[in-house]
Amino acid sequence: MNDIHDTIKTGTTSPVRTGMPGEEPLTTGARGRGMFRDERADYWDDKQGPGPRVMAADTLTGDDVRNDADDKLGELAHVMIDVPTGRVAYGVLSVGGFLGMGDKLFAIPWAAMRLDPEARCFRLNLSKDQLKDAPGFDKDAWPTMADQRWAEQVHAYYHAIPYWA
Repeated sequence: MNDIHDTIKTGTTSPVRTGMPGEEPLTTGARGRGMFRDERADYWDDKQGPGPRVMAADTLTGDDVRNDADDKLGELAHVMIDVPTGRVAYGVLSVGGFLGMGDKLFAIPWAAMRLDPEARCFRLNLSKDQLKDAPGFDKDAWPTMADQRWAEQVHAYYHAIPYWA
């Protein structure tokens, strides 16, 4: 299957096979990882309008972030994009404070959160106590998010696969 998607995703016109023999690739991802029709058959949705697979980032800000016990951990304040790759890197979780004053912020690896469309929130597998110990920052002292050591530490804390891997 040589098409424009192979060229865009892999930089080559040769498809990269990573699945089982006989599986037909749906699309080929970076570094040869692909999605195959039987793996993600429910991924595509032809219903009218955006969401929940493709959404405007500004529609997500302000959404609650809850853990699996349904405790509210905070709100999604920002969606951070790795501009050169076009990947979503982090969701910035805002906790505490009032009207933006006194909030503590946390860069949550996007891979550590999952959208719960029925509850209209994001889920993060983290207790309130674990969040208290998480690396955070305040609105006037943001970390250098392009620093690889910082990014590796944050991803390790949340047991998330780095978005650049």
